Amino acid sequence: MTIPTATDVLVVGGGPAGSLLGCLLARRGIEVLLVEKQTHLDRDFRGETLAAPSVVTLRKLGFGPALRAHGYLETSGVTMRMEGRQVFGVDYSRFPIGALPIDIPQPALIGIFNDAARNLPNFTYLGGTTFTRLVESDGVVRGAALRQKDGAVVEVRARIVIGADGRFSKVRRASGLAADIQPMARDFLSFKLPRPPKWGNGAELIVDRDKHLVVLPTFPDWLRIGHNMPKGGYGELRKNGFDVFKAGISRLDARLAPLVDAHLRSWDDTGFLEIFTAEMPQWARDGLLLIGDASHTATPILGQGVNLAIQDTVCLAPLLAARLAQGSPGDVIPATAFTDFVATRHAHKSLVTRFQRMQEKSLTARTPAATALRRARFRLLDRLPLKYRVFGKVINMPHAVDPVDVRTTPTDVPTPTR
Repeated sequence: MTIPTATDVLVVGGGPAGSLLGCLLARRGIEVLLVEKQTHLDRDFRGETLAAPSVVTLRKLGFGPALRAHGYLETSGVTMRMEGRQVFGVDYSRFPIGALPIDIPQPALIGIFNDAARNLPNFTYLGGTTFTRLVESDGVVRGAALRQKDGAVVEVRARIVIGADGRFSKVRRASGLAADIQPMARDFLSFKLPRPPKWGNGAELIVDRDKHLVVLPTFPDWLRIGHNMPKGGYGELRKNGFDVFKAGISRLDARLAPLVDAHLRSWDDTGFLEIFTAEMPQWARDGLLLIGDASHTATPILGQGVNLAIQDTVCLAPLLAARLAQGSPGDVIPATAFTDFVATRHAHKSLVTRFQRMQEKSLTARTPAATALRRARFRLLDRLPLKYRVFGKVINMPHAVDPVDVRTTPTDVPTPTR
């Protein structure tokens, strides 16, 4: 398929944020071009847990039947064990939301959004298409140059370019907008193991001094494990050998030892994740807006990246639709149109980041005194009803879904292609 040379909205990045936004705008009759550099979705993602408010929102948007058709795993809660003792737990059923968090593979979720938009005449999806640069004049973004699979570069004019291309966003770098990139003290190595039948559906954080595992039940029958390491420590970890790495996992959680021995064979069974945050005082220029990880990269704690992206999208869709209805067809949307949107979303992201940084700092404790104090703090919090209020502010922010976007019948969203 050839690249159209003009569109209302050019979305760069076909992750959850870009794909959902493209679908919602196309439903409203807006001309959308969604481009993604990958040619397929058959790849491994790490952030696949949808918080309960995101589940409620996707059901309101009409995606419930497609989610059920694919299947997912409901997460019952989260517990924390420190130095062999359980110190904290949250039961997700106690939140009055009407849904539990779910785990569903991101390729399936993205496919559901794209399938819902695919047959709309004003929606175009182009895989294997790479963003190369912004097209600008007089300081205003007028579109972007895109490289096709055959190497040809095409300039596409748009009233607004949406950068939804993730934590290493090329659109962000090209925008010239200031970004405060802050590396965390540690990085992550992740891997999957088969989930034993009686394991349960709760997420777990297992901590021993400054080492920890995040253990997440994953659809359909896996455990996703995240293991921390010092920043820049991946080379040292590999130098020590794979058997030493496996032994370290088993020491942290003896339940995993037989699974690790049977199913982790080499470093190829693991995936490295660099941990950093990105904060931007401005997300927009005239003709350009950044959303999702491109504008506010979060750490993996509590898996908030995909949920923040969904919140961005459901807030943005009606705003974009209203602004596109104003002015002449060729007019770009000014940055001032997004002032309130950015302020609201930035405030919530800042709350999440502050909580994540406190958790990161807590997980670096090494000395007996520091670890004892940490356990005492979490035990105290565990006894207080306040813990549900604190957790709720971070992971359960309600989404304001515009009535125009609500879909109430199963036929609104087709079953996804497997």
